[in-house]
Amino acid sequence: MSTTLDRRGFLQVGAAAGLGVALPAALDPAASQAPQVVQSGPRPVVVASANGNRFTNGGARTCVALAFDRITKGADVLDALVEGVNIVELDPADDSVGYGGLPNADGVVQLDASCMHGPSRRAGGVACLEGVRTPSRVAQSVLAHTDHHLLAGKDAQTFARQMGFTIEADLNTEHSRKLWLDWKRRLDPQHWLDPEKRSAAGFQAGLQMVREGLIDPEHYYGTIHCNGINAKGDLCGVTTTSGLAWKIPGRVGDSPILGAGLYVDNAVGAAGSTGRGEANLYNLSSFVAVECLRRGMRPKDAGMEALRRVQAATVERRLLNARGLPNFGLSLYVLSARGEVAGVSLYASKFAVCDENGPRTEATEALLPGKPMD
Repeated sequence: MSTTLDRRGFLQVGAAAGLGVALPAALDPAASQAPQVVQSGPRPVVVASANGNRFTNGGARTCVALAFDRITKGADVLDALVEGVNIVELDPADDSVGYGGLPNADGVVQLDASCMHGPSRRAGGVACLEGVRTPSRVAQSVLAHTDHHLLAGKDAQTFARQMGFTIEADLNTEHSRKLWLDWKRRLDPQHWLDPEKRSAAGFQAGLQMVREGLIDPEHYYGTIHCNGINAKGDLCGVTTTSGLAWKIPGRVGDSPILGAGLYVDNAVGAAGSTGRGEANLYNLSSFVAVECLRRGMRPKDAGMEALRRVQAATVERRLLNARGLPNFGLSLYVLSARGEVAGVSLYASKFAVCDENGPRTEATEALLPGKPMD
């Protein structure tokens, strides 16, 4: 067949070339030889703990769905993620985060949060913050308005007030207060461990409430983590929590600590966690996962390596079940700079994802069989 173009075809080719318009293959003599153009940047995606695709605070969208929508419409990635987690912080139905989060041993809701902005290499965090429903926004204000990373306690609250946040006297809901009173009636714990016996009666009372179905096992340790990436490769992350249920007043977990509750390196990837904070703090699991990405591991393998270190470091008898395995849960949510995601956990759990295929909840890859208390 002749490849010679007729006059009409020639005019179409010339016009298209002048306008910089791509030609249909049938009209482009070089089409069979031209390479296909493939998008070089990462695909936008948001990954979060499972509550990121469960709670809506009476609205139409979950955390991951809203954050993904904002990112794909050009919003700064961290702004989008914070707006997403605000849904969960403000929803009283989630008793592990923000308003209505399970309180400390004195019945006071103390909140922790941190965020990292990959492109600017900046971070902000708050710990033991009382009276503000959205600690993630206060953490973002620390990032934006100070030269520091972490503010704590009454001074964090003072800073929040200075930034214009409303300070409330009590963030308990009827539900969270009822559970705290139930716990107090079961035991009057001081939450101090006997140096000889290392017993934890208050901890066991809380776990009994989990076994009785009064507390969601995913919520005993609390927390929502969410990280995301846009088509330009901007990576950000945010973690926010009410912390361990019935904790010693002043206890700070992993959520506001860089490298533990979250870690972001814009050139490599991001990771964050939910679950037993102390186990994560001892091992800086989010930092480990990102460093594994730096060495070339895929997100799932990077997360599993971090979890194996947690298992190896768990040696106290009170933290082991009858099988000699950790008696607690810990999950990591890992996102590479290429837009690859993974949710991994010590034991079978769930995590949330939103990409061009929409929001969904998927099963994590579990390191260990069974359940924590088996």
